[in-house]
Amino acid sequence: MYKFPEGLYADIRIEHTSSANYSVQNGEVMQNSETSVAGAMVRVYDGSLWYTSVTNDLDSIQAELDSLAEIAEKNDAIADDPTVKLYEVHKDKVLHFDGENDIRRVSREEREKLVQDYITACIDDSIEEVRKWNAGYYHDHTVKEFYSSKGAEIVQDYQQCAVWIVYEFMINDIPLSGGKQYQSMFFIDLPGHEEEVIARRDKVIDFGRNAVDVTPGDYVCVLAPPVTGMFTHECFGHKSEADSMLNDKALRDEWELGKKVGSELVSIFDSGDMFPHRGYIAYDDEGTAVTETWLIKDGVLTGRLHDAHSAAALGEELTGNSRAQDFSCSPLVRMTNTCMQAGVTPPEELIAGVKDGIYIDNVIHGTGFSTFTMVPSLCYRIRDGKLAEPLRVNVLSGSVFQTLFDIDAVGNDLEFCDNTTCGKGGQWMPVSDAGPTIRVRSLNVN
Repeated sequence: MYKFPEGLYADIRIEHTSSANYSVQNGEVMQNSETSVAGAMVRVYDGSLWYTSVTNDLDSIQAELDSLAEIAEKNDAIADDPTVKLYEVHKDKVLHFDGENDIRRVSREEREKLVQDYITACIDDSIEEVRKWNAGYYHDHTVKEFYSSKGAEIVQDYQQCAVWIVYEFMINDIPLSGGKQYQSMFFIDLPGHEEEVIARRDKVIDFGRNAVDVTPGDYVCVLAPPVTGMFTHECFGHKSEADSMLNDKALRDEWELGKKVGSELVSIFDSGDMFPHRGYIAYDDEGTAVTETWLIKDGVLTGRLHDAHSAAALGEELTGNSRAQDFSCSPLVRMTNTCMQAGVTPPEELIAGVKDGIYIDNVIHGTGFSTFTMVPSLCYRIRDGKLAEPLRVNVLSGSVFQTLFDIDAVGNDLEFCDNTTCGKGGQWMPVSDAGPTIRVRSLNVN
């Protein structure tokens, strides 16, 4: 299809993306749009430098490739370059979303009706604490092509859609937000969750009316599955992205494979091959087939996530984790679906075993590397093994290492969060995280 230059490695990523947005705020339509974008990134590598061009003119791809090849230094030994040697060669077509599964077949009228049905069922003007609400719908559909000078020819597709209602409250002069978003790869999964939205709304209102300030200190904490999932992603998953280790010997030494880094109850893996979860991909943006990569097994560090450059530099295997936000961005090492494995203990037993502690029901966001912080939305005191009064908690923090060792019970439940969008290097990627209920012997709560 394309004539690749000799003495150089080159690849081409082409994307065709269609998206739609519909949003309503306090009854007023704020956006109702459809967008289509096509473009390509062309890259050439001579063993020393990458030369890159981005274009929306798909007819100019060969000319862009030829122009980059003229700038690069020809290298007759490019095939022996450690990074180039790792690039896989696949010829494949993986299309999950053509035909009746194609989200682009959903009409504007169907999208608007979905949102309006949620508004009708879930907006109650008699609730004085509601200061503002937003409802909306979003979808995108992308067909991606990948071609390389080594002979790769891959076509794959991806799509996602979401519907949401988010409330902003003012309760006892304290602002709160709450609501629900439902994310899927298929439109058929979005309708019919009104009762869950209402239950969440009422739970937040009850929390706001009755919550008391926590007394700062160290507590036994039980983390609900969404919190475990965020901890797994933010506080351990990012540490496993190997590009962060290339210029940081201290970090490589700290995270040496085979080292015990947590309780034997803890096992964590990342896998792009988990259709239809949000982090699913068949091939990454270097044309590598995705794999299941165990990062921790029974408390022992067993793997990390790679693109070809980091794998070559560290002498490890490819994992299929080189991902770019879109054709205009260069790939980075990124998570896909990152999961802490469930244990054997019923979650209610984790709470029953706590005399005095805190249950973290949900979190707004989190960050972490060696030390992590998470901002909770709903928390409850645990007294004598039972949930008690709601607590206002500003931040939850701890050492990643110490927390992994302090996990003393892991629930047999497992819940995926398919609403996650992960930021890194200015790029935003769809991912999923998952985890069970876990109990941690000590976390700092403020």
